[in-house]
Amino acid sequence: MTEPTSSLVSGIIIFLNGEPFIEEAIASVFAQTHKNWELLLVDDGSTDSSSAIAQQYAQQYPDQVRYLEHDNHQNRGMSASRNLGISHAKGEFIGFLDADDLWLPQKLEQQLDCFSRYPEAAMVYGRTLIWYSWVEQTSNQEQDYFYELGVCPNRVIQPPLLFKQLLNNKYQTPTTCNALMRRKVFDQVGQFEESFRAMYEDQVFFSKVMLKMPIYVADACWAKYRQHPQSCSAKNERQAYYTARQPFLAWIQHYLKNQNIEDIEIIQQVEQEVWQCQHPRAAHLINRVQHYSNQVQSLLKRSLTLT
Repeated sequence: MTEPTSSLVSGIIIFLNGEPFIEEAIASVFAQTHKNWELLLVDDGSTDSSSAIAQQYAQQYPDQVRYLEHDNHQNRGMSASRNLGISHAKGEFIGFLDADDLWLPQKLEQQLDCFSRYPEAAMVYGRTLIWYSWVEQTSNQEQDYFYELGVCPNRVIQPPLLFKQLLNNKYQTPTTCNALMRRKVFDQVGQFEESFRAMYEDQVFFSKVMLKMPIYVADACWAKYRQHPQSCSAKNERQAYYTARQPFLAWIQHYLKNQNIEDIEIIQQVEQEVWQCQHPRAAHLINRVQHYSNQVQSLLKRSLTLT
C-alpha cells in the first residue's frame, strides 16, 4: 500500500452556476504543496459560463483534471453530484471543495501527514475559517472567525462523541471543504444520501461516519468557507431553522433504527432535538434562558478566580 504522504488524492468540486468564484477554487487546488492529486469538476446543470470554464481546465490539463456532468446536463442536487465525483475518483483519499470556497496550500500535505501518523483515523478535519474578508473591506476582515472545535484537538476521537456534538450544533463539525477521508469510508458507510439535494446533505453523510469511525481532529485551519448572499447556507438562514432541520432529524431516527443503534443517550438526544423542531417557540425560549444562565455562570467563575 502507498504511504499516505505520497498517495493520490481525488479532489471533487461540485458546482451549479459557479462562475463568480470557481476559478479561485480550482487555483487553490493547483496551489497545493502536495502535487499528487486529480481534480474532478462535477457540473450540476449550470446555465452560466462555469461549464465552459470547467471544460477548458479539463482540456488544458487532461492528466489531472476531468469534467463530469449528469445525463442530459441535469440538475440533480449536491448529493448526487458528489456521488458522481466519488464514482469516478481514482485516489486513495477523497476531499471536497465547493466552487465558492478555497483550500489553503498545505491542506493535503498536512492532512496526509496526519493519516500517516494515525493510521486508525478514517477522516481528518480541522478548523474552517468563516470567511467574510474576501470582500477586502476592514469591517469584513473583522468579521472572520472560527467555531470552537468542542474537543481537545490533535488527537483521534472515537465514535460516537463527534456525532453527539453534531446533534447539539454548537461546535464546528467537519465541513466538506475541510475534511479529507480514506476511500474505504465510502465502502463502509455508503455515499451521500441523494434525497438531500442541498441543506444538511453534508451532515447526513458525516453522521454516518461519526457514528462508526475514529476521526482525527486537528487544531489547524485548512480551508476558507466564503460567506456571501447566494451561498446555500446563507439562503438557509432566511428559512425557519427548525423547519429546515426536521428532515435531517427524521432521517437520523430512521438510520439509527435501521442500523440497530440502541445507544440510549443518542436516542434521547435525537428525541430532544425533534421536540425542539416541533415546538420552536418553546425551544427558542429555553435556549435563550440556557444561554443567559451560561453567561452568568461564566461571570461567577471569573469573579471567584479574580478574588
